[in-house]
Amino acid sequence: MHAILLFAHGSRDPLWHRPIQAVAARIAQRAPHIAVRCAYLELTEPSLAQAAAEVVQQGATSLSVLPLFLGVGKHAREDLPELMQALRQAHPDLHITCQPAVGEHGALLDLLADIALEKPNDLNKEPVN
Repeated sequence: MHAILLFAHGSRDPLWHRPIQAVAARIAQRAPHIAVRCAYLELTEPSLAQAAAEVVQQGATSLSVLPLFLGVGKHAREDLPELMQALRQAHPDLHITCQPAVGEHGALLDLLADIALEKPNDLNKEPVN
């Protein structure tokens, strides 16, 4: 079984988590055979290690981490590689990959530009949750 961990910064504010959880729900809907979990760097749980342990316990044999960072700052450059190394040490039989931060994906950058260029009457749409 393959698993995806959506890795974000974290927040004490429960409303902050809604977009990350919405992405997880969309992945689960599109690919129900893939285990998907949210994981956080700080201020909330589960941590990356906790989420990985959960999917491994459920039978995951491969794991992909998607960092949900727009900017590639200290967390993506320094903290995440250390966390990935710890995951690989904790689960040596698990095939683990880490995708680039979402802020490095051209498709997301194009989508953000499209959103910025929407006509004012398009802005009255309901937010996506």
